[in-house]
Parts: sequence; structure tokens; C-alpha cells
Amino acid sequence: MIKRYLKQGVWMFLLATSFNAVAQEVPSPKSHFGFTIGDNYQLANYTQTEAYFKKLAASSKRVKLVDIGKTEEGRSQYMLIVTSPENHKNLEKYKAISQKLARAEGLTDQQAKDLAQQGKAVVWIDGGLHANETVGAHQLIQTAYNLVSRTDAETTKILDEVIILMTHANPDGQELQTNWYLREKTPEKRSLAGLPRMYQKYAGHDNNRDFFMLNLKETQNMGRQLFIEWNPQIMYNHHQSGPAGTVVAGPPFRDPHNYVFDPIILTSLDAVGAAMHNRLNVEDKPGYTQRNGSVFSTWYNGGLRTTTYFHNMVGLLTEIVGSPTPMEIPLVPSRLLPNSDSPNPVTPQKWYFKNAIDYSVSLNYAVLNYAQRYHDELLFNVYKMGKNSIERGSKDTWSFSPQKIEAINAAAKKEKSDNSGSRRGMDPKFFDEVMKDPKLRDARGYIISADQPDFTTAIRFLNALIRTGVVVQKATAPFTVEGKQYPAGSYIVKTDQAFRPHVLDMFEPQDHPNDFKYEGGPPTAPYDAAGWTLAYLMNVKFDRIVNAFDGPFQKTPFGELLKATPQALPNASGYALSAQANESYLAVNELLKAKVEVLRNPADGSFYVPASAAAKTALNKAEHNFGMKVTAASKPKGAVKVKPSRIALWDTYGGSMPSGWIRYIMEQYHYDITVVYPPDIDAGKLKDNYDVLIMMGGSVPAFGNEGSGRGFNPPAVENIPDEFKGRVGRMTAEKSVPQLKAFLENGGNIVAIGSATNLAAHLGLPVKNALLTADGKRLPNDKYYVPGSVLSVKTDAKLAANWGLDENTDVYFDNSPVFKITDDKAKVKPLAWFATDKPLRSGWAWGQAYLKDGVAAFEADYGKGKLYAFGPEITFRSQTHGTFKWLFNQLYK
Repeated sequence: MIKRYLKQGVWMFLLATSFNAVAQEVPSPKSHFGFTIGDNYQLANYTQTEAYFKKLAASSKRVKLVDIGKTEEGRSQYMLIVTSPENHKNLEKYKAISQKLARAEGLTDQQAKDLAQQGKAVVWIDGGLHANETVGAHQLIQTAYNLVSRTDAETTKILDEVIILMTHANPDGQELQTNWYLREKTPEKRSLAGLPRMYQKYAGHDNNRDFFMLNLKETQNMGRQLFIEWNPQIMYNHHQSGPAGTVVAGPPFRDPHNYVFDPIILTSLDAVGAAMHNRLNVEDKPGYTQRNGSVFSTWYNGGLRTTTYFHNMVGLLTEIVGSPTPMEIPLVPSRLLPNSDSPNPVTPQKWYFKNAIDYSVSLNYAVLNYAQRYHDELLFNVYKMGKNSIERGSKDTWSFSPQKIEAINAAAKKEKSDNSGSRRGMDPKFFDEVMKDPKLRDARGYIISADQPDFTTAIRFLNALIRTGVVVQKATAPFTVEGKQYPAGSYIVKTDQAFRPHVLDMFEPQDHPNDFKYEGGPPTAPYDAAGWTLAYLMNVKFDRIVNAFDGPFQKTPFGELLKATPQALPNASGYALSAQANESYLAVNELLKAKVEVLRNPADGSFYVPASAAAKTALNKAEHNFGMKVTAASKPKGAVKVKPSRIALWDTYGGSMPSGWIRYIMEQYHYDITVVYPPDIDAGKLKDNYDVLIMMGGSVPAFGNEGSGRGFNPPAVENIPDEFKGRVGRMTAEKSVPQLKAFLENGGNIVAIGSATNLAAHLGLPVKNALLTADGKRLPNDKYYVPGSVLSVKTDAKLAANWGLDENTDVYFDNSPVFKITDDKAKVKPLAWFATDKPLRSGWAWGQAYLKDGVAAFEADYGKGKLYAFGPEITFRSQTHGTFKWLFNQLYK
């Protein structure tokens, strides 16, 4: 008996020792990095982080390391899949369950419940998207270590019931930002400020505005995991910084919320947000604020968090205070009185990096604990939301919007029956008048005809949808819907699918409410944009179908990108490329690089290419790579030879996001450019090296302002690496503007976008601000306010600057400059103007009637050169393909 107990005791001891040995094999962050995550003045770069992730994967059966793709700078972007060893054995099974429930096709409720019981909740946690927000990447490291090394009951339950996708959102940025911070040898002198270039190659901070377009490699990588591969039920996006006088802002968020997504999203945000908030309170961690305690809402689509709402995911955001350099929680008296948004205020105090890491880990555990407790509910709910979407897209449905509520009120007012303030309310007939009007039904689907002028851009649009998990169908034969014939090869996007909210949001106008701080007061700015309808911004031609329809349609493979079908070159003496197709400009650039002659038709701007062996080679490449349309043609009358211009693109120390996006566009369409900085401008002799200079917001100081354009103060020049010293400086009226004048006088052309149109005033051109009161003051924002929205302008198609654009063109407008030409005899020609008092297409335009007859864009002769001035953001985030031609047309000689 004694021997038996001894054997059992030895066995238990060996088992425990073995378990502890395994646990000890998991390397701690300190053993790898040389410091504890959260230590003052210490940061890890991505090279070190990648190596640590590999060590975790090698040392633990709880971890699988997945390379989800390359970054824009060529690094591997990693995602850690963390769960129990048993779950890892069945990872593909759980992924398939998550996919099936998210797509909600061909399931009964009971089958979905059974799958929910079998499945595991999938939770996404990311970090590092905005690299200067250093808490994000470092909480990811610490949380990964905790989950891999801890053996407590809570962690064990989480690992048993949850699959955690721990994703690094911006490897390039972490490497750049950390190395910059640590370049200073004295810890107390270290600073995150003054980074010489953007922490994402093209977009900088705007990398969190690319999630419905998915232009960037990093966002494409993450989008595939979110919308195609894993379809997590919860995604958690870590950011900085919380509002002054708080520690962290988180869910639930303030109104308005977008009206197209499922109400379960809102109630789920309440539930998970309560779990997060409550955990901090239980752990005596004050300072959490929600709803109106911060600016964050659930209106916008396009952020890493917000795009998930339109895919039935519970998207979480926290914005936390923290820095490797110790800081202060400031005194903000208005934040000290507890309320429902901030029931546990934080008092002024010293705040350390470790505090922010500890809070972040607690918040992660709150989310994961919620997911393990309610894993079956989360899985079933995502199915339920998908099923709701499919059902809504399969029948007559009327969605609510501010305009429809106004229409109901107007109907009652017309009959003088407004009893909205009474207990019994209005007569329901007024509801029926609007919400049962057949003309106001939601769309059953959208048809994108293959015979539209810029079909390759339509393909780009469809690929953006496909990358986000939208189901697209292709017509295998000609068909007719509602009396209109469509060719084979047309595409169809129906709304009877799980991600219907995203489909609607990409095709339909956003109807932002009139949101004011109080009646008669100033507007409450939307968090980012108010309207962004991508089909409008890309000038995709589509028909909106409100009745059920069908045809010879075949679903394209899920998640597989489309390519335009190449056609054989016609047998002709020459070829024509339409100016209406963006891809024509790409092909022309390839032809010019191949030394092929290209001419332009002065009648409509189309390109003519005489047939030759070199032309055929270049065009065949264009046909097969880009899918553009080439037609047979003879040389047009008066055709003018096209030559490439020497193009300069303005940028600044630290990087300009608008400039970065234009640089991205130039690369995508194969333009050769040189990036120039304020010292290059100030050095003069610009015409010796360049024919065209592209300038955007922040590049030109306001007229009458002494000093410089927008920017930030860089570090002392002696503390800047040599490779970046030539970028330091600002554009000034005293030094820079005279050089711009000289460039124009000597025959150079300038394309000015957004506030860069300030240059017109410096040049003394006869244009002024069209949005002024009778006494010459700017219209106050309680009278006129148009945050980021889509507006319609009228263009003059005869002008060369406008070639290829529609007579009515949609533009992205963000309280943008609007002009009035004051001298009709001057050499200033309007390129685009607001022809009506209701130009709003999507978003919010308070006081839009003031825009009528205002000029949105113009060209002006100056010396031997030209200024092309565009008030709207014609290249915005590389989303506004419909107005790219306004830039492209000015880039040839």
C-alpha cells in the first residue's frame, strides 16, 4: 500500500514538474527583449517582436504563427492563433463553422444552434495600426505571453472556448517608430515626435480609413482574415489616445449609428462594453468613458473597427492614454463628476506606460472572458444577423432614414395633422404613405453592365466588394431585366446575402442626420466622413433593381478577385483608347515608356496609337494585364502628339497623407514622379527639372498669413539623420510662393487640390471665396456645413482638363474651397460648378443651397503656364476613381 502511494506521489510530482517545465519553456518578454513590457522609456521594434512571436510558437502548443502576407515595405505580417492544444487539432473545423454561420446560407435555426454549440468563438485582437500609438503593439505582446504561459482557471476556460486571432496591424510602422524613439541614448530625452516619414508607406494615419477599399497590402491581408477566412464574431482594435481627463474611451459609442446594420450589433456593443467597463471597475481601474464621453460613433464605414459592423461583427475600439515616456493625467474638472458615461472618474496623476499595458490586458481579458461565457450565443447571433440580411434582401423592405422620417412629418403637416407630441401620436396612414410606397423600397440588387465606358474601374469596385466577403454574380449570357437588355459578362450584386449592410452602404447614399449640439447651435462633427458611397466616388454605372429578378447568373468563387476579360487587338491601322477609362492612361504611360507614338483627339480627348509592332506588344500587355478596351480607329483630325511630363509631387518632412495617396495612385497608374520638399521649392529653378507640380492640402499658406503652411515642428536639424535633412522646412509666402510664380511664368503647370488652391489668391487671380456673408465674412457653420460628403458638379466636357469626365460628376467634398470668378474677361475658366441648390448625393450638406453657382474647379493662365485649381478632394484616399482624370489629364505635354 505504501509503495503504491509512493508511486502515485512520484507520478504526480513528475507530472507537475513536467507541466512546470513546459510552462517555464515559454520565454517571458523580459528574457527576450531585455525589459518588461511597460517599462519606462523602452519599446520593442518589429524585428524583435517577430522573433518573439516565433519563439512563442516554437515553445507552446497553444500557438500557431501565420504569415498573412507581405507589407508595403516587404515584411511578413504575422497573426498568432492562440487557443488550447485540443482546439488546434481541429482548427479547420472551427474555421469552417465560423464561416458557415457568418454566411448564413442554407441553414435552419436548429442547424445553426447545433453548429454554435459545436463551434468556438473567434475573437480578433490587433495592435500597432497607428505606430505612434505604442501601447497597441506592446499590449499585443504582453497579452500573447499571458495567454500562452498562464494556467489559471480563467485563462484555461478562455483557451478552451475561444480561438484568438492576435494580429499585428502595421509591422513597418512599429519598426520605424521604435527605432526613431530609441535613437536617443539618454532615456529621459527620448521622444515619439518628429518621425521623418509616415509610419505607413502611403497612408500614414489613413491606414485606418482603407477597410472598405482595401488598397494597401496590410489592409488587404487583414481584410482577408476578417471577411474571407475567419469571420470573427468579435474584433477588438486598440488605439490611443483617450480624451483628456480620462484613461480610456471604449464601447458603447455615441450616436448616430449607421441605419443599415443589424440592431443586434448595437445591443452586443452594449453587452461587451459593459463587460469591459465593469472589469476595470472591479479591478479598481478608474477612468473609462463611453458614448458621449468621447467623439467615437458607429456611423462611418472604412475603419478597421467600423467596417466589421457591416459584416455583423461586434467591432470594439478603445483609445487609451499611454506612452513609454511617463506622462500626466491632466485635471479636467468637467470630467470629475460621475455620470452614466463616466461613472468612475480618474483623478489627476502621473501615468506610466505600465499602467496603460495593465489596463489593456484587463480589457482584453474582459472581452475574452465574455466570449468564453457566451461563445454559443455569439456564434448563433452572427448567423441570426446574416439570416436577417438574407431575408430582408429577399422581400420588399423599407429601411428607415432621416429623409423618410421627414417625409412622414411632411405628409402629416400637409394635412395639418401633426399630433406627434400627443400620446396617441400621428395617424398611421402617414407612415404607410412613406414606408409602404413601392418607389421607396430597398434594392433587391444592382446590375453593373459590361458595356459601360470605364468597365475596368467597375471591376476594381467589384474587387473591393469581393475582398470584403460580398457575393458577386456574373451573367453568362445576355439577359433582360425590367425591359432593359444587358450583355453577357455584366455583373450582379444581390442584397439577399449575409453582408447586405455592406452592399447597401457601397451602392446607396448615406443619409446623415442633422446633428447639432443643441437647437440653433453648431453642428457636431461626424467621426470622419458623413458620406462615402463608393459606387458614386468611382463613377460606376449601375441599375438599382427593387423587384425580384433573375437571369443566367453564376456566382463567382468566394473571395476570388475578378479580371476583365482581354480581347484580341483588332486588325487596323491604328487603335483608340477612350479618355473615359482610367486604365487608358495606364496603357498610355506604358506605350510612352516603350517609345511608342501616342496622339490625342482634340474632339474628345481619346488617345490614338498608330499600329506598329511595339504598339501591339505594349497594348497586348495592357489588354491582358489591365483588361482595358482597345478599338480600331483612323488618325483623328488635328490629333496632337502626347509626351510625358516631368512630374513633381509636393511632400513635407514627416509626410503628408494626401501626398502619400497621390504617390500611391501614380505608382498604380505607372506615372514616373519625383517627390519634392519645401527646400526644393525654395531653391528655385523648378522649370529646369519639372513640367508639372502637384500640390495638395497643407502645401500653400493661406493668403495674408505671415509664415508658413500647415505642418509640425521637426526636431533640431542636428538630431535628424542626413537622409532626411533635405526635407526640413515649410512653405512660406516669402520664399516659396515667389518660386511657384516663377515656375508658372516660365511655362510650368501646377495642379492644386483642396487648400492648395490658396495659391490663386497669392497669384492675384480674379477669384474669391464664394461662401461669404453679405458683409464679407465666412458663413458660420450653423448656416453652412458640409463635412466629408459626395456632391454633384456640372462640368464642361469640351475643355481638355475635363476630357473623359461626365457632364455631371460626383466629387468628394469636405468643407472644401468654393470659388467665385470676379472678372469674366480674365483668362480664368470654370471647369466644374454647382448647378443646383441641392447638389448633395450622399452624406450631410447643411445649407447646401449656398453652393449654387459656386465654382468647384477652374483653370487659369499665368505667364506661360497654367494653374489647375480643384476645391474637392479629387484623389481622396485613392477612393475617388471617378475624378482621377482631373489629375491625369494635366500630366502630359
